[in-house]
Amino acid sequence: MPRVTVDAGICGFLTTITTLSEDRQLVRISYETDCPHAAKARQELTEVDAFQELFRKPHETTVYRLLSPHLPHASCPLYSGFLKAIEAAAGLALPKDAVLNVEA
Repeated sequence: MPRVTVDAGICGFLTTITTLSEDRQLVRISYETDCPHAAKARQELTEVDAFQELFRKPHETTVYRLLSPHLPHASCPLYSGFLKAIEAAAGLALPKDAVLNVEA
């Protein structure tokens, strides 16, 4: 059961995404978040077909379709966090940290 914690950056919001797949295709998603915007998608973003989700253009995914009406910033790392959690749950990638280091 992969768990991805996303620290979204300057906003200070933390989101913990938990995924589970019994057949390595259908992935159940649950998450806890401090972000009031991401919380609005909680009732809808509950399950995806990993193969359909991960082999599309980013803007065609269920993750983007359900989160984008609520997230105010295109650069929000939650999109990638959800997709990484789905990928790991389906066994399409080993669980490994992905890191963005922003320097000015």
